[in-house]
Amino acid sequence: MRKVWMAPMCLAGLALLAGCGESMRAQTARAIDSVQSIDQENMAEMMLAVSDPREAVQYFTAQSQQYPDRVIFRRGLARSMMRAGDAEASIPIWQEVLAHPEATLDDRVDLAEAYIRSNNWPQAEATLNSIPPTHETYSRYRLEAMVADSREQWDRADSFYEIAVGLTPTPASTLNNWGYSKLTRGDARGAERLFLEALQHDSTLFHAKNNLVLARAAQRNYELPLMPMTQIERAELLHTMALAAIRQGDVSIGRALLQDAIATHPQHFEAAANALAALQ
Repeated sequence: MRKVWMAPMCLAGLALLAGCGESMRAQTARAIDSVQSIDQENMAEMMLAVSDPREAVQYFTAQSQQYPDRVIFRRGLARSMMRAGDAEASIPIWQEVLAHPEATLDDRVDLAEAYIRSNNWPQAEATLNSIPPTHETYSRYRLEAMVADSREQWDRADSFYEIAVGLTPTPASTLNNWGYSKLTRGDARGAERLFLEALQHDSTLFHAKNNLVLARAAQRNYELPLMPMTQIERAELLHTMALAAIRQGDVSIGRALLQDAIATHPQHFEAAANALAALQ
């Protein structure tokens, strides 16, 4: 009799174990999928951070084809295209990203930047206008400032630049852009202040150094400011200042600056030598 009721119990135990096995396999599969998803995201971030832009484009193109439903790879492809200088080609990819259910407002900001880099200012402005005002990020305000600049809305541009600078720990490039905006308006003194502030945040930013020299030359100040610079940078900045002086009619000062640039450069400075020969 004991054997008769033991059999159903064993069968029930086997069924329970089978159910547990299936549950464990499902949990294991989900865990593996989760790990693979994390690994893919880490790989995507690494490719964007350190990879050569062209290699990143190839990687994200292949991943997008293999995983067409994963927006992370479409997003990575669009960003890699922009890094590689193909902003216009990235626009349809960004539009595909925005059509995805997991698209974010930051993706819309990136699309606006792609339009700006493609010199499509009306579309950039329309895209930014479609973003809720509550989305307050550094990238959004930096682009808003650039659009306002393009429309010569100077007060609006200054307001957006100021907000953008306050939203990032690395404002040097934005301060440089703001300074260049001031310079194009004819406010050389205000531009000089912003270029100096940019260099306080990043003393290696050569664009800010070159623009600073232009701002000083616009005020007929032909002395290089005290700032860290290599010998080659010093020669190039003297060359920039010389050309600015010549354009303003200060030819003798420009000639002397060209001679100084040639003497300063550790190698043959062809551009300065050609400019000096043209003057003579």
